Amino acid sequence: MNIAAPNIENAGPFTRACGWHKLLPNKIVEMAKKIKKLGQDDPRRIIHSLKVGLALTLVSLFYYIQPLYVRIGENSIWAVMTVILVFEFSVGATLGKGLNRMLATLSAGALGVGVHYLATLSGEKGEPIVLGFFVAMIAATVTFVRFFPTIKARYDYGLLIFILTFSLVSVSGYREDKVLHMAYQRVSTIIMGSLIAIVTCICIRPVWIGEELQNLIANNIEKLGNFLQGFGSEFFKISEDRQPLSDIAFVQGYKNLVTSKNNEETMANLARWEMWHYRFGLFHPWKQYVKVGTLTRQCANKIEALNNYLNSEIQTLNEFGRKIQEPSTKICSESGKALRELASAVKTMNQPTSVNAHIENSKTAIENLKFMLDTYHLEDADLQEIIPSAEVALTLIDVVPCIVKIADAVQELASLAHFKTPATRVSP
Repeated sequence: MNIAAPNIENAGPFTRACGWHKLLPNKIVEMAKKIKKLGQDDPRRIIHSLKVGLALTLVSLFYYIQPLYVRIGENSIWAVMTVILVFEFSVGATLGKGLNRMLATLSAGALGVGVHYLATLSGEKGEPIVLGFFVAMIAATVTFVRFFPTIKARYDYGLLIFILTFSLVSVSGYREDKVLHMAYQRVSTIIMGSLIAIVTCICIRPVWIGEELQNLIANNIEKLGNFLQGFGSEFFKISEDRQPLSDIAFVQGYKNLVTSKNNEETMANLARWEMWHYRFGLFHPWKQYVKVGTLTRQCANKIEALNNYLNSEIQTLNEFGRKIQEPSTKICSESGKALRELASAVKTMNQPTSVNAHIENSKTAIENLKFMLDTYHLEDADLQEIIPSAEVALTLIDVVPCIVKIADAVQELASLAHFKTPATRVSP
């Protein structure tokens, strides 16, 4: 006779409490490990959390210090709300939200006071009609403007705050006698909250989204170069000498590139707000980084098929594989070197010097590979053995033009961003 195991969910309250009491220590240990791993993966998260706490403490002084509270009053809560809403992980995101909120609040507050003044001129009965008309028209117009892609990318938050502030000042002003004083207090507290968030974010271990984007693009290009260089030497090995696919470092880096979900366009839009960064400045060509990143992903998708051949079960290279081994390995090696130098150029903001030489070497190897493919005799060959190596060769031929496009985009970026030219040493 089988006795079913007791189920905690179907047991009584006392039994469930005892079961959860036994599981609680394990849950606490598991949660502590997750918290530790989250902090170790990126220690900047801990610093950001402390910065938010510090900013909220500073803005709370408007409540705690009596002279400040007497001057600003209960509107101090708007400063606290502003810090919570504006403070982001990166400087660009915080600046974007902070400046948007300040400008939108200032302009909407002034417009709200003006509309209230016009409404009072229409008399007691006409005032709500005028207010309702302006609120509806302005809110509808600004909401429609938010649909423009270029405006939505950078100013969507500011337009949303504009609608909110204008509606609050206009509607609440109907029952408020001192509209100008109310608007002044709200605008001033929101500006102070935004400034506290921005200054804290910039002055204490800032995280620049522009640097994050630059490193992301450079690392992605470098992963492509590592994959091509590793593939060239790994594919033409005898299978017994190959490492397991999961243990090959360059494959793992390439997989991370393909599955990456970072939104480079969003990062570029936020980086435009970082006007005071010492390396980039006001007119840095952030759109060009997006172009380079797009071309890098296109190249990654094109060479994704090469991954399938690293698990090939061919025990020894056939005659066709040995014939195309040298030019194919040369293409991988030279293309990888070109990509690695492009990645270094993006990261260090130096002009790439020998990329063109590596690309020309790759083109020469392509010509040799095409000649071998055209002159190989297929009469006595086993097509089933030839097809994998032939597909690899054709894929490598298609990859080089993608690398040329990446190189041209990086060269354009170097020109627009005024990358430094490395000093050349002249021998006497």
